[in-house]
Amino acid sequence: MRAGALWLVALVIFGVVASGCIGGEEAKTSQTEVQLTGDFTKDVVEIGKVLEQNGVKEVKFSVWGSGDPNSVMRVYGIVEAARRINKIWADNGINVKVVITDTHYVASFQDAYKEYLSKQPLGQAGDFFVNSYAFLPTLADEGYILDITDYAKAYQSVIDDFYPSLIEASKFNGKLYGLPQDTEARPLYIRKDVAQKIGFDLNGLDEKVKNGEFTWSDVYYWAKKAKDEGAAEWGLIHRKGSAHPDLIQFIFAFGGKLYDPNTGKLVLDVPAVYKWLYVEWKFARDGLLPEDIMSWDWAKQIHPTVVEGRTLFDIGGTWYWTEWQTKQYYAKEGTPRGLKPEEVKDWFYYTLFPAGEKGKEPVTLSQPFVWMINSKAGQQNPKYDELKDVYHKLAFLMLIKASDPDINAIHSVISAHLPVRKDAAKLIKDEKWLNDLKNLNLDLDQKVKDNIRDIVKATVNPINAQFLADVSYMLEYTHFAPAHPKYPALADIFKEAVDKAIRGEMTPEEAVNYIIQKVKADPELAQNVEIKGEIPKDWKFPQE
Repeated sequence: MRAGALWLVALVIFGVVASGCIGGEEAKTSQTEVQLTGDFTKDVVEIGKVLEQNGVKEVKFSVWGSGDPNSVMRVYGIVEAARRINKIWADNGINVKVVITDTHYVASFQDAYKEYLSKQPLGQAGDFFVNSYAFLPTLADEGYILDITDYAKAYQSVIDDFYPSLIEASKFNGKLYGLPQDTEARPLYIRKDVAQKIGFDLNGLDEKVKNGEFTWSDVYYWAKKAKDEGAAEWGLIHRKGSAHPDLIQFIFAFGGKLYDPNTGKLVLDVPAVYKWLYVEWKFARDGLLPEDIMSWDWAKQIHPTVVEGRTLFDIGGTWYWTEWQTKQYYAKEGTPRGLKPEEVKDWFYYTLFPAGEKGKEPVTLSQPFVWMINSKAGQQNPKYDELKDVYHKLAFLMLIKASDPDINAIHSVISAHLPVRKDAAKLIKDEKWLNDLKNLNLDLDQKVKDNIRDIVKATVNPINAQFLADVSYMLEYTHFAPAHPKYPALADIFKEAVDKAIRGEMTPEEAVNYIIQKVKADPELAQNVEIKGEIPKDWKFPQE
């Protein structure tokens, strides 16, 4: 063979090899990245194709959540999202499935946070974590949760349907680290029957509270009257344990603040904190509030005292409304039972948290729960190092799907939390949809139906939907605890000080000085907390 012919053969062989075609087969390089477009079905299909191409047939995820018994959609929303994504894949001939391996749900959101904090570095925490937005800054700062800012840009139309303040609460340093799962208000509940016994006219009271005419001095007056006249065992009951977030409403009600956006530091507003502690101290000294309330048992003491009418006032949350219907707290007639919707409606009046004193404004406080993604999400799945970007984007799309209006509306109705999306708020007012939910005539994962069936039976009622509509205005008066990594540590000190003041172990002044000393003794808190103002001289409570 001549040299020219040999050269030509060599060139042909090189071309064949370079093109990847040997023996008639095409050599394929597996794709490991996906660009999100904002078209949900298209994005899910593309991710499914990439996973299938890489030999992945099953994607395992776990979800950790916490809260009251009726808020289980915090984990089962993810289960339902998985089913909806699996259906898209099946409809498009993609042989991949998302499997939720663990739905870890506990009562205490603080305990859940501590567990996540300890196990995330070890690779043992849930892939999805739903908890208070207050913990988000610390988790983001530590690198324990995923920054989803860029992912969310493709889904701006979904993001825009959330209430803007809740999206802001899901950010840290301008970056988005989660999607709102729910929010709530914290009303002041009043027993109508106890009020009637003492001549306390509740007609138009909500407007008086809105206008700042009815303050905590008035709460004290009527609480004392109820106790003195034997109409109730207590004048006031409130939540136990943590001074965050319920009791810090007093700080805002006395015109104080907890955060200075100009400095980025927490604020210890001494006058407002002193007035808060004084009010609690005064209520307890006069026998209107149990001295050991901060250690009361939820199921055996706090809720039974409220639902059985042994107190006039209760500081609670909107979620109480359905919890009282589904938990057997009421034992006045013998065998413990839940309340009927009609009983809750007939027995309880509700208002904003009143202004601390004349000249101040009423408040409420919201603590949005946020769906967050573990920064190691999907790590137990095949080829994680190569496919990490794909697994993370799939996790993000699961949050988008778990935020579907109907999923959010289901959670809202059965747990008495307020919807976080405008489209969900419309659904809870839809009588046909409510009826379908009541009969579980909805396209839901069977596991989801099984786990919410009893809750749905007990809670889905026009009375409860009306309650949610009635209290939604409270979000116009709402405040948030600071989204600051050191706020939980400050809240723990508040809790200790409140407990000591209520028990009578410290005067209000001593309790304030205790907080100041604890802050100064902690180098990180000392650096992050500004102490402002002084204990007010000659301040009196109740006011004339």
